[in-house]
Amino acid sequence: MSIIVETKDLTRRYGNNIALDHLNLQIPQGAVYGFIGPNGAGKTTTMRILTTLLLPSAGEAWVAGHAVVKDRLAVRRSVGFMPDFFGVYDAMKAWEYLDFFAAAYEIAPARRPKLIDDLLALVDLSHKRDADVMGLSRGMKQRLSLARTMLHDPALLILDEPASGLDPRARVELRELLKELRSMGKTIMISSHILTELAEMCTHIGIIERGKLLASGDVETIMRSLQPHRTYTVHLLSDPAAAVETVRGLPHVLEVRALPDATPPQIEIDVEGDDQMVSELLTRLIQAGTQVTHFAGQVSNLEEIFMRVTEGSAYGGTN
Repeated sequence: MSIIVETKDLTRRYGNNIALDHLNLQIPQGAVYGFIGPNGAGKTTTMRILTTLLLPSAGEAWVAGHAVVKDRLAVRRSVGFMPDFFGVYDAMKAWEYLDFFAAAYEIAPARRPKLIDDLLALVDLSHKRDADVMGLSRGMKQRLSLARTMLHDPALLILDEPASGLDPRARVELRELLKELRSMGKTIMISSHILTELAEMCTHIGIIERGKLLASGDVETIMRSLQPHRTYTVHLLSDPAAAVETVRGLPHVLEVRALPDATPPQIEIDVEGDDQMVSELLTRLIQAGTQVTHFAGQVSNLEEIFMRVTEGSAYGGTN
């Protein structure tokens, strides 16, 4: 898989304060990359450097193969940036807002009407085409801003806290829109300090704290590195004690336990091994006459991952 974003020892200082500390980051093309960290961790600073709005103090960064310092124009053609808040002129309609930025991107006037209509349809704002931008709800403003990032058809979308301040319905709508954009082949880098906002949409994550990248990679790999074994919950119609004895001592079974008072009867199995080992385990249970109605692995969420990665840091645990 090709890399669309890469940084090498990226550093940014504000006086004596270090906002980014030798950041080494890679984002694969086609990923939805969740950039996670508390407020002040360095997320926005990273994004502003990647969009050429801020110069690094040291280190290097590339977007779509272009150096952010030496080839700024090419980077800007490759990136659509959505800041956490955006401003507009008073008395500007939604279509006028998009037309203004289309002109800034040097899109030919003849192309603009259809492009604007298509983007408004994509973000479900066709019915607000002639509405005053300042009169739109927060969620509609976010979707309009996202349409603006798409005007020049960038390969990479960088979204800074896009769900901030949105109501639950608007967050669901935004999540579905991001899924649609990924299906269109876009790479999306999205930041948030609210982990649940990213849980259902990210293929990759990076965890940053005090300017240092603590972990980065695809979600499954990070989860496996933090939890080498997997735990499976098994629902039964038969005797759980017999099921425990069936799997206890089998290769790759670390521990098995019956869950007291569970309805229906259940056992939990800690398994060390690949999917083939898990399949063989289930086969052994069924061959022994165990009546299995449910067999599923327990999945860690982003909050658990974040707390494990930051354990011992100033944000995530004890000093």
